[in-house]
Amino acid sequence: MDGQSADGHPVDGKPADEKPADGRPTEAAPVEKPVRRRHRVRRIVLICAIVLVVLVAGGVTAAGLYVHSVDKSVKRVNAFSGVPEQSRPVKVAADAENLLLLGSDTRDPNNTGGSRSDTIILAHLPKGHGSAQLVSIPRDTWVHVPRSQDGKHGNVDAKINAAYAWGGVPLVVQTVESFTGVRIDHVVLVDFSGFKEIIDALGGVDIYVDKAFTSTHSLDPSNIRHFNQGMQRMNGAQALDYSRERYAFADGDFARIQHQQQMIKAVLDKAASAGVLGNPARLNSFVRATAKAVQVDQTLSLVSQATELRNLRSGNLTFFTSPSKGTGQVGDQSVVFADTAKAKVLFNAVRDDNVPAIMAAMKQ
Repeated sequence: MDGQSADGHPVDGKPADEKPADGRPTEAAPVEKPVRRRHRVRRIVLICAIVLVVLVAGGVTAAGLYVHSVDKSVKRVNAFSGVPEQSRPVKVAADAENLLLLGSDTRDPNNTGGSRSDTIILAHLPKGHGSAQLVSIPRDTWVHVPRSQDGKHGNVDAKINAAYAWGGVPLVVQTVESFTGVRIDHVVLVDFSGFKEIIDALGGVDIYVDKAFTSTHSLDPSNIRHFNQGMQRMNGAQALDYSRERYAFADGDFARIQHQQQMIKAVLDKAASAGVLGNPARLNSFVRATAKAVQVDQTLSLVSQATELRNLRSGNLTFFTSPSKGTGQVGDQSVVFADTAKAKVLFNAVRDDNVPAIMAAMKQ
């Protein structure tokens, strides 16, 4: 069944005559003989990359000491402190997990709005953790933001990313839970500017550009970078320019969400490739770069998470965008209006761990 990108086009599950999410022609996966060492290396990738939704399966035994070292190097954040328990949704599916992925871009020259979360993704891991459904919530979505812990902000309707500026991660958790009705189990903060180092550590990624465009806020010294239509091999700076650009598109942030989803998928595919798994130096650079780019909540154990996700494969990730009625104005603000009826159906399915209903909701 098909997911949808921000502009409503399918992202995963394309028919055989269409391009997959990253635009590469569909081809049969090569059959590989099981190799114990490769399985162990895959687990190393997973433990670090889970926090970026770079989810790769494998064994855990040989990676133990290395994993604990990586786990300790990842910064921790108090994600749930001050979130009133009485305001939180009840956890319905005990064996499923919901991760809130919050992304910002600290090097984006256009990020002048203070401490706001530019990327908000609700990642659902169903019972058995054999797949993952990731729902992007546009940062300009108009929602009710609860009152901040200090009482100085909130309790008003606003753009969802205002919650971070007003109350940090705990208020974002409270706002997303209020909007979706889904209880958040863990939080991961990603600095998308860190993807530059991650992608360079991987030796670049392949991304299909649907339509040629020019970015005028580039990392290039000229501030300008042109992207031709077609398959592109991108280094870290190029991929970051590609995934952060929004002014070049009529649908603005929706196009950016789609490009971010493409970048995550491309990183996933490259991280799982033999060229990385078989190169210890490149693999180590990738893992270390990833660890530097993220923060996680106090209770998320990367070791335990990796063990639980041992059966997850890269082909089981599906990207969606939270249903909306399009953009409009509230006062002098350009906002995204949620399609509350469709969103309720989708997030109820997430809350209930009903994967077929999640997939069906995004096809409507």
